[in-house]
Amino acid sequence: MAKMTLVLLGRFSIAMVWVYQGFWCKVMGRMPRHTQVVEAAPFFNPRRARQFLLALGFFETFLGVWVISGLFSPTAAVVQTLLLLGMNAGGLIWARAIIPDPAGMVFQNFAFLVLIWICK
Repeated sequence: MAKMTLVLLGRFSIAMVWVYQGFWCKVMGRMPRHTQVVEAAPFFNPRRARQFLLALGFFETFLGVWVISGLFSPTAAVVQTLLLLGMNAGGLIWARAIIPDPAGMVFQNFAFLVLIWICK
């Protein structure tokens, strides 16, 4: 029983990170730096960057709901891993100068991924 409670608490924590990052920061536009990071990629103009950011934000919000549901948890963990790897790689390649602490971002996302895989 205690292990299941910890897994549920972990899943809730993971889901809240996705909802915060997706809905609050990207969809609601509360973190302008996210737009700057996307605009730094050579294939995005400001309009396309905003469209991409909205789509990404809605997808991250969906991930939060998916994690809470507990359905297909191993698949959800793989999707989260690929998304985080892609976002971190893109940020480091095209927007390293915009990210205040690139190493910190990588270490924090590594810890987040460990939690994701523990709670899958």
